[in-house]
Amino acid sequence: MMTVEVVYALPKEQTLLSFKAEEGIRVKDAIIQSGILEQYPELDIEKMDVGIFGKRTAMKTLLRDKDRVEIYRPLLADPKEIRKRRAAEGKRMAKGGGAMTKNKKRIK
Repeated sequence: MMTVEVVYALPKEQTLLSFKAEEGIRVKDAIIQSGILEQYPELDIEKMDVGIFGKRTAMKTLLRDKDRVEIYRPLLADPKEIRKRRAAEGKRMAKGGGAMTKNKKRIK
């Protein structure tokens, strides 16, 4: 037997479920056995992104003792679009929002 954790975080709520599992358990099976799908019925095991300790992984990945399976929420905004928007705003305004002189010193 080994210990496995399954975690899922919402903006104002975090759930961590720790349980004993048989050797050879895969990520998908750990999610099912944890009971988290009953707690959060909106989760779709066929569409969710998952990781182990912050590294994305596949549902078929074998777990090791003390692994933490993380269920990731979908992104609300595309990171590339956010960076493009910030870069465009940066051309109009210096980082930090203060006015700049010609020699790039901040005016207070």
